[in-house]
Amino acid sequence: MTTMHETDLTASRPLGDLPRLLFGHLHRSDQQRWGHVYLQGLLRTHGKKTVRRMAAVVTGSEAASTSLHQFVNASPWEWGPARGELARWAARSLPVRSWTLAPAVLPKRGSHSAGVHQRFLPESGRTVNCQLGMGLFLDVGRAHVPVDWQLFLPPRFLHDEAERDRAKIPATTRPQPLWDQALSLVREMTSWSGGHTAPVVADLTSLCDTTPLTQRLQGSGHSFVLAVPGQTALGGPDVPPGERESARAVLLRRGVRHPAGAGRQAISYETTVRGLRPDGERDLGPGRLMAEWDATTGRPGRIWLTNITDRHPAELLELARSPRGARNAVRHMGEDFGLLDFEGRSFPGWHRHMTLVSAAYACATLEGMTP
Repeated sequence: MTTMHETDLTASRPLGDLPRLLFGHLHRSDQQRWGHVYLQGLLRTHGKKTVRRMAAVVTGSEAASTSLHQFVNASPWEWGPARGELARWAARSLPVRSWTLAPAVLPKRGSHSAGVHQRFLPESGRTVNCQLGMGLFLDVGRAHVPVDWQLFLPPRFLHDEAERDRAKIPATTRPQPLWDQALSLVREMTSWSGGHTAPVVADLTSLCDTTPLTQRLQGSGHSFVLAVPGQTALGGPDVPPGERESARAVLLRRGVRHPAGAGRQAISYETTVRGLRPDGERDLGPGRLMAEWDATTGRPGRIWLTNITDRHPAELLELARSPRGARNAVRHMGEDFGLLDFEGRSFPGWHRHMTLVSAAYACATLEGMTP
């Protein structure tokens, strides 16, 4: 028996003006046509989204798979303009609450796909062979819409010319730590939005040290809500290391509790946030440590640092739930929208596939939502 969920996935969805916006910058009509076919294939093909199956569903001919494969892997088109249009299209649909950063771990076989490496995942306690993508999602309340991606590249893909050529990594691509990739996504989104920003929300504590990201967001004037490890030491360089307190200890000893609705409590502590401006100068600004209070353990839960001080901690903790929604979106994209089904190994191919998967997910998710 076909479930309602399956029926929704295989139904032909009205794409409206989205294909024109995404592919309007392409000069060749065949590129525009195959972009539309790939997008429809991701939306209408049930199960694994191979190019052969998508071609058969949308065009009625498996032979069209060659053209689909070439469109993603070999046809020379830039994904940046398409992502910018996708971001603006999504932002027009519903008010954006935050720009949420979240990772996508994509298991892979072999060692030649761009960015593939061995990575230990603390959540599952195991090591996997994978690609690691960093995505920026627009949190519109009832949905998290992916609009931009970075692919983490281990050193061998940037320093080994043979690996670099095999993966078709552009010569301009430089090594970037994960926090810097996250910052690049924020900068790109800022340029697409014409300077209209939203709070940056992320929990990247299992992936990297987020201190450099915090400093640069503060220094560039971005508001943020970022998870920090409980053992994070507070206090500037003028405070001896032995006298610095951890974030968790500060909340336990000096935090103030606030009602957070439904019998819950938040706990917060006013602090300062250190920033690093684009000109290299350092500054200090008001900030806040906060967490949801766990009445069972008598301890704060996940700890967040924010430079937003004019909103109630309970409201900010609600915003801090956004990374969970983005992770759910990644899981849904993998199960139903072909996130894990890319048939290729190249850096450009990965980015084009992620762009199209994001567009398909955005279309299916935002369809029917009232502005």
